[in-house]
Amino acid sequence: MPGLNRTSTSEFILASFSTFPQQLLPVFFLLFLLMYLFMLLGSLLIMATVWSERSLHTPMYLFLCALSISEVLYTVAIIPRMLADLLSAHHSITLLACASQMFSSFTFGFTHSFLLTVMGYNCYVAICHPLCYHVLMSPHGCACLVGWSWAGGFMVGMVVTTAIFQLTFCGSHEIQHFLGHVPPLLKLACGHHVPAVVLGVGLVCIMALLSCFLLILLSYAFIVATILKIPSAEARHKAFSTCASDLTVVIVHYGFASVIYFKTKGSHSQEGDTLMGTTYTVLTPFLSPIIFSLRNKELKVALKKTFLGKLHSSGT
Repeated sequence: MPGLNRTSTSEFILASFSTFPQQLLPVFFLLFLLMYLFMLLGSLLIMATVWSERSLHTPMYLFLCALSISEVLYTVAIIPRMLADLLSAHHSITLLACASQMFSSFTFGFTHSFLLTVMGYNCYVAICHPLCYHVLMSPHGCACLVGWSWAGGFMVGMVVTTAIFQLTFCGSHEIQHFLGHVPPLLKLACGHHVPAVVLGVGLVCIMALLSCFLLILLSYAFIVATILKIPSAEARHKAFSTCASDLTVVIVHYGFASVIYFKTKGSHSQEGDTLMGTTYTVLTPFLSPIIFSLRNKELKVALKKTFLGKLHSSGT
C-alpha cells in the first residue's frame, strides 16, 4: 500500500493481552475459538439454506447472505490472528500485515453497516410501499444495492488505511490493542500531518456511520408509523415480525459499537478496553446467526427442513 516505506519501523507489537494473567489466556482462547467456530457454522448454514431453498430466493435473504459473507470475512481478518496471539509469546505484526488487517476490518465492517442500511430500506419498501416492492426491489436493483454496499466499504477501507500509513511512526512500537486499530496507531505517529489525518479519518468514519444510522432510524420510524395504522392486531404482529430480526441486529451492532467508540474519556484500564473491543469483534458476529435463526420464522422452518430432513434421509 502507498506510504508504507515512509515509516521508521518494519513491525509493531500487539500488547493488549500482555497485562492479563497468563493463566487466563488459554481460557480466553477456548472461549473465543468456540464462539468463532459457532459463528462460522451458523453463517454457513444460513447461506447454504438460502441457496438451496427456492422459497428464500427473495431480496430479504439475498441481503442476509451478503451480510453473512461480510461478517465472516470481517472475523476471518481479525480473530485467527487474535487467537494465535493468545497462545504465542511473540505478539509482533509486520507493517504490511497491520495495514492489511486494518484495510480488511474497515472494508468489511463498513460493508456490514451499509448492508444493514439496505436491509432497513428493504423493510421500509415492503411495509410502507408494498405495491411498488417488486419494482423497487427488482433483482437488478438488489444486486446494485449489494454492489454499492461493498464498493462503499472498500472505499472507506482504502481511504482510512492509506491515510494512516502515509504517516511516520516513531518512538514506541507497541500498539495497545489486539489488532491494527486506528486510535492506538495514531498515538505512535509523529509529524505535522498527524492532526490533519486524525481529523480527516474521524470525519470519514463518523459521516459514514452517522449517515447509515440516520437512514436506518428514518426507515424504521416510517415502518413503525405504518404498522401502528394497521387496524388488525394480528396483521400488526405479522408486519413487525417481518423486520424484527433486522432491527435486533441493528440494535446489537450499534449498541456495542457505541459503547466502544463513544465511551467517555477518563481512567479506563487496558484490560477493560481490550474486553470491550473483543466484545464487539467476537460477540456481535456470534449473536447475528442466533438472532436471524430464532427471530425469523421462515428461515427457522427452512433450516429445519433442509438439514434435519437430510439427517433423517441419511439415517434411513
